[in-house]
Amino acid sequence: MRLRCTLVFALAALPGSLWAQSLFDGTWIIESDATKVSDRPEMYTLDRGRFCCVQTNLSIKADGLDHKVAKGPYVDTEKVRVVDDRTVEVVVKKAGKVMFTTTFVVSEDRDKLTAATKDTTEAEAVFLETLYQRVQKGPTGAHALSGSWRGYKTKKSANGSIITYKCTDEGFSAETPLGEKYYGKFDGKFYPTEDDPGHTLAAVKRIDTNTVELTQKREGKITGVLRLTVSADGKFIHGVFERKDGVSNSFEMRKQP
Repeated sequence: MRLRCTLVFALAALPGSLWAQSLFDGTWIIESDATKVSDRPEMYTLDRGRFCCVQTNLSIKADGLDHKVAKGPYVDTEKVRVVDDRTVEVVVKKAGKVMFTTTFVVSEDRDKLTAATKDTTEAEAVFLETLYQRVQKGPTGAHALSGSWRGYKTKKSANGSIITYKCTDEGFSAETPLGEKYYGKFDGKFYPTEDDPGHTLAAVKRIDTNTVELTQKREGKITGVLRLTVSADGKFIHGVFERKDGVSNSFEMRKQP
């Protein structure tokens, strides 16, 4: 339920001296059909009025009320509401503002799960849908969401999939239509992401002509590394984001005319 790990770096053109036209320069769109979700299962338990999420170490009452949780860049309270025997809503807030709303819907046969997330951290809401296959059932008598699930497909709304990049001899920059901007020099220092409520910093490194690597930091801690590689013909970018915990996701971007 943390969505910004990719877009936080998917951010464009700020001043810098051009030594040559870079293959990165231009506007790109993430191709949902080519996005690969981590194969590490996610585990939830909703039983006896309590909701637990293993991957975020969350354990709160599922009573539809806000509960304080460990503070993070985008969260300080969460609430869980049981809609029916196959549907659960989770709302993440920071300082009273709704940041993410995720609705989990289990299929009638209890073998599939759809997680539809509304990201309201931006100036305009971004929507993400992820499909899962059940790996293991939960405790007997627990809510249908209980158990472990492996993601196999994800799709993001168009307004959250468009990114403009520019690479110069001095640094790398990026911008989204929703207002996030990033510019970092190739000097190993961490630079801020504008219009990001999580106050993400990133250090950019040029690996070679076609590859850059950005290391992400929030609240003084490294959270992940994004590597972007543009194809030799300049038509596609292959991206891999690896979180600090070892979970990785990959995606493809296509250059716009």
